[in-house]
Amino acid sequence: MQGPVSDPPPCYIIKAGMIYTIRGNLMSVRDNFAVVECGGVGFRIFTNKTTLHDLAKKSGEVLFYCFLYVRESELELYGFPDERSLKLFEMLNSVSGVGPKTALAVIDLDSAPNIMAAIIEKKPDFLTRTSGIGRKTAERIILDLGGKLHLPEAKMLTERMRVDMEVEEALASLGYDRREIKRTLQSLEGEVVSLEDRLKSALKALGRRGG
Repeated sequence: MQGPVSDPPPCYIIKAGMIYTIRGNLMSVRDNFAVVECGGVGFRIFTNKTTLHDLAKKSGEVLFYCFLYVRESELELYGFPDERSLKLFEMLNSVSGVGPKTALAVIDLDSAPNIMAAIIEKKPDFLTRTSGIGRKTAERIILDLGGKLHLPEAKMLTERMRVDMEVEEALASLGYDRREIKRTLQSLEGEVVSLEDRLKSALKALGRRGG
């Protein structure tokens, strides 16, 4: 008579898409990752510098949309505060020669819609502003992703980005922090305006923040 069948040994299968969101208490913010406690476990979530800068001013509960990057020797969890940034990160990471660290650097360039617009409108010079992205890599990103992204306002956004790049350089020469300049420009309403008007609006907004 055959004896009782024992339970099979536990099988642990990790898939890149098995973790989509993590909501929990923000424990700490480090140089290139945040630690979020959820269910008694502290998750190390790598993210871009702009997100880390914003998290440093927060406390309590946070929500990350996540991508689990699986390597032979380790697992790395990448997260973002919104789904659009996550989707853009995943697409960038799929391009040959663009790993997660480089994808994070691209995400730090600007808002997700602006980066998407630059890709759709074939603006490699915008992408090469980040460290680690040469012109060939920028052109590969545009070639691989340009047909997969859809953004009706792409042309308008790239025109405004051209103006904002000039505004950023002008304000940086006056001593303003580039991250604060970018955040201010992203907060301004309206379609493309003249360089002079955009500069005046940015100065006024920076003055209010400083005050």
